[in-house]
Amino acid sequence: MSILAPVLERLDDNLDKSLARLFDLVRIKSISTDPAFATDCRKAAEWLVADLKTIGFDASVRDTPGHPMVVAHHDGPADAPHVLFYGHYDVQPVDPIELWDADPFDPRLKEIEPGRKVITGRGSADDKGQLMLFVEACRAWKEVHGSLPCKVTLLFEGEEESGSPSLKPFLEANAGELKADFAMVCDTGMWDRDTPAISVGLRGLVGEELIVRAANRDLHSGEFGGAAANPIRILASVLADIHDDNGRVTIPGFYDGVEETPSQILKSWENLGETAETFLGPVGLSIPSGEKGRSVLELVWARPTAEFNGISGGYTGKGFKTVIAAEASAKVSFRLVHKQDPAAIRSAFRKFVEERIPADCSVAFHPHGGSPAIQLSYDSAFLASARQALSDEWSKPAVMIAMGGSIPIVGDFQKFLGMESLLVGFGLSDDRIHSPNEKYDLSSFHKGQRSWARILDALTRKG
Repeated sequence: MSILAPVLERLDDNLDKSLARLFDLVRIKSISTDPAFATDCRKAAEWLVADLKTIGFDASVRDTPGHPMVVAHHDGPADAPHVLFYGHYDVQPVDPIELWDADPFDPRLKEIEPGRKVITGRGSADDKGQLMLFVEACRAWKEVHGSLPCKVTLLFEGEEESGSPSLKPFLEANAGELKADFAMVCDTGMWDRDTPAISVGLRGLVGEELIVRAANRDLHSGEFGGAAANPIRILASVLADIHDDNGRVTIPGFYDGVEETPSQILKSWENLGETAETFLGPVGLSIPSGEKGRSVLELVWARPTAEFNGISGGYTGKGFKTVIAAEASAKVSFRLVHKQDPAAIRSAFRKFVEERIPADCSVAFHPHGGSPAIQLSYDSAFLASARQALSDEWSKPAVMIAMGGSIPIVGDFQKFLGMESLLVGFGLSDDRIHSPNEKYDLSSFHKGQRSWARILDALTRKG
């Protein structure tokens, strides 16, 4: 019998007990963005520390200027890898409370369709349910073998849902303690209920607000129309110039550092069966607006974008007011991929705009954050091991996907700790995270524990 088999059996036997532990954690109202719940956030951190100590972790609550971190260490064989596992114990506010079917902090097991049970409650999926999967896998390893197969460090944050203001300073100050061979991040999801996934790409982000100014006051459009510069027209022309007829961004240098996705990865995405109709249909659309000739998954996972998130100027109230506005503004965001440089993108965008502003008008810019994309190696050894481990557990083989959004902690691990990350989670698209009636599938909770146990075994197996 392999050393893994009894660990998996123990997880099966302990499912009810692990559910009870998750329920205890979910009952704690650790809403990080509301100061009224600061005590609850600390209570959640202390609960985790107490639980981790029962497994044999050297665990402690670490104070920050905001909510505390939980840091825990457990030794492993000297010749095995050292992994850092990250999750967060804070949760989103529950408003509007009247839309919940039950108390969001009274978790329950509920059957939502024949044969499908879910765990309900705020944080059941994001991220208490997810982080407890790994904890339960470690617990089973300890109960069966008296040890873990590798050295493990845990980092549980209490401010992820409120912008993580304390995280970067904490990583910098504790880099020596936290550095490992690689990190594991659980705040991701599966492709569907039967298909596990590993996320290998995260798009970066650059945000810019631009304000075009013309006359020194709003002007009567009858008296000045046709003679005075109109900042709304100028702004609209600038924005229209950013894309060509094929959906490509026209800013010079924008595609510097953008690489083509390997053909075998594109083929695997094609095999997922997502089409423009299935992706866009639920939001009332059917025709992709990005670069022509690329699939919707490639567009949202592996290609850069320029999107307009807000535009304003002139009179926008009820009725009509015939003015030429003194200024007009827009908010523009760029999603970055591969090796695009956020600073270079920002600079190129500003130059692009400035070249299109008339001599007697002006433009001002206000930055709104910037972070590079994260692209993990498609052929790393630990990714291949994890992929096989997931495929062994689920009814369908694991797929390597990307994410259109960003998980800043992955970039922080690279920057401050010099580590790549393995992004594996078991959330589903219908988990309603950040919304009323959040849930987590019982299959995700059960098989997710088994999956992490398999991954720990695969990453440390000899031969």
